[in-house]
Amino acid sequence: MSYLRFVIPQNDEDSGRRQGLFQALYNLDKSGALFPHEKRQWDEIKQWFDMNLQKPKSFSRSSKPHAERVAISWFKDTAAEHIRQMWSVVEILEEHGIHVEMLRTDRPGYIVYEDRFQVAAEPFNETTT
Repeated sequence: MSYLRFVIPQNDEDSGRRQGLFQALYNLDKSGALFPHEKRQWDEIKQWFDMNLQKPKSFSRSSKPHAERVAISWFKDTAAEHIRQMWSVVEILEEHGIHVEMLRTDRPGYIVYEDRFQVAAEPFNETTT
């Protein structure tokens, strides 16, 4: 099985890895840069994901209550509708000049959460994130 991750060149402050699209579009929305039709589209996408994708329960292999959250989320390559929805997010970001890259790997790292559509994994050293 392959896993997919959509990223922008900017690093995320918390993980130190390239930022994912949800955070990137959230930041764009928060800055007031979205046009009204993009804001409506983003709201619909967020609502769709809220209804169709669980939030990972764990982002760390550690069981300590305040363990550093270092896991990265990846879609399973079989999550076709989720990936299709992500291309709508890509469209909005690229309209604002934000370059998006889709990463693919067979080894996302130490998996700390998994459901039908995604995994959250602490990346191996060689995992491109």
